[in-house]
Parts: sequence; C-alpha cells; structure tokens
Amino acid sequence: MAYENVSTTVPGAEAAADLSAHQFKLVKMTSTGVNLCGAGEAALGVLQNKPDALAQAATVWGPGSTSKVVAGAAVAKGAKITSDATGRAVTAASGNYEAGQALDAASAAGNLITIFINPQGRAA
Repeated sequence: MAYENVSTTVPGAEAAADLSAHQFKLVKMTSTGVNLCGAGEAALGVLQNKPDALAQAATVWGPGSTSKVVAGAAVAKGAKITSDATGRAVTAASGNYEAGQALDAASAAGNLITIFINPQGRAA
C-alpha cells in the first residue's frame, strides 16, 4: 500500500503544460516550468496535484520527502528508481539519474508505490 509523508515542497513551481493526467509522476524543472521527466532524466521530485494549464501552480514534493509514485514496470522493494519516458518510476539502470528508493514493491506498471525521494547522480 502506497503512503506519503511530505518534508520538502518545491516553492513557486508552475506547470509547463497540462499535467492533469500525471499526478504522482516524476517531474523536472525546465525553462518554462515543471514538466514530466523523460527516461533516466534527473528528477526534481514528484507531482502531487493535477495542474491543467501552463503556469498553473504545481505542487512538487522534493528531496527528503516520502511520496506515492506511479510505477512504469515491476519494481522491487529497495530498488533505486529512475523515470521512464512518461515520468513513471522504474528500476534505475547504469547511466540513469537516480530519483530515490522504492519503499514498496510494484508487481506491474500502473501500481502506486512509495518512494523516498533522494535524487542522486547517475547509477553506476
């Protein structure tokens, strides 16, 4: 069962696009605002709300937070995670930026799991 406990909120974050269908996905900061992470990209945190327009407030929980996240595939408890091409959590492979660690296991894509958001450098 996924759970969350916020400790860090990214201040002043605004959506770079309609993100209303992307709650609990990994996001990054771009020159136009918060947007979904692509495959293996460095994550700012996890989107908590459903902003439906450019420049609408985006609630993002960042490093040090525990959050729900949508899995993009099966993920083992304890696995280092990264983003797939649509901001979902998958197991980090060599060369991917690590976004955190899975505190739950996911049996399939679409499951909600809990992660500890702890962005790192690239996985070895």
